[in-house]
Amino acid sequence: MPGWLEVAIRSFVGFLLLIAIARMYVRKPIGETSHLEFGLVASIAVILAIGSIQLAIPIGHLLVAILVWAGAAIGIAYLSVMNASFRSVIYGKGIPIMKDGKILEDNMKKQHLTTDELLRKLRAKQVFQVADVEFAVLEGNGELNVLVKKEQQPITAKMLNHQVAPIKEPETVIMDGKILTEPLATRGLNQEWLKTELEKKNAILENVFMAQIDEYGQLTIDLFNDKMQVPKSTELPMLEANIKSVIASLETFSLDTENPQAKQRYKWCVEQMKKVHDDVSPFTKGN
Repeated sequence: MPGWLEVAIRSFVGFLLLIAIARMYVRKPIGETSHLEFGLVASIAVILAIGSIQLAIPIGHLLVAILVWAGAAIGIAYLSVMNASFRSVIYGKGIPIMKDGKILEDNMKKQHLTTDELLRKLRAKQVFQVADVEFAVLEGNGELNVLVKKEQQPITAKMLNHQVAPIKEPETVIMDGKILTEPLATRGLNQEWLKTELEKKNAILENVFMAQIDEYGQLTIDLFNDKMQVPKSTELPMLEANIKSVIASLETFSLDTENPQAKQRYKWCVEQMKKVHDDVSPFTKGN
């Protein structure tokens, strides 16, 4: 067999093996892998790369090396999932760097973390003042996780006791101009509904690059032609406006009538419609 052909075959097989090992081993971004995980994958890649061009290395020896390194990597990953003590030994535990708003200098020295690095990691978390930090921990992969003080945390709807609409995962129903039937079925919809919604937006399927159904059941689309403007949905804003119009009309009727019973009924209707408005507004304003 010609040398160039053997190199090509080895390289192709090595590429396939690397993909298979990587998929079995770990599914993490490079920035979230530990030094050990990165080292194991890099070692396997180096073995495959060298074995692809060093024809003097027998195939059997190359396979043994791959089996040992890949088996060790997969075995460590499996044991780490099954045993917390083993996981702590291999990857280490999170080390507090700040506690109760104070920097723990001794822990910084143990982790070889300089003040400049601490400030840089804090800035990466959008924290520019050390005084704003309540607690910070350095994870095994070198990432710094930060808990800011209560008064520095953003206000949430829960803090205000405000009701908000539940969030559903958006479903992509058109991709690259093709309809995806499974996401449509997940929402209990069909292609006829989709075509009707596209007609409302003066769009045809062939012109739609991507379309998604948001948490409120509204269809949003992106066209192949970036110069074309897509009209915004008006259904929920119209519902909000109609409810307010009904409330205003009922209040007017209540003021105009001289009948005490009718006035009382109109006021009761106003109260009921205001309750409806309070229940619906999280959905209409979220659009």
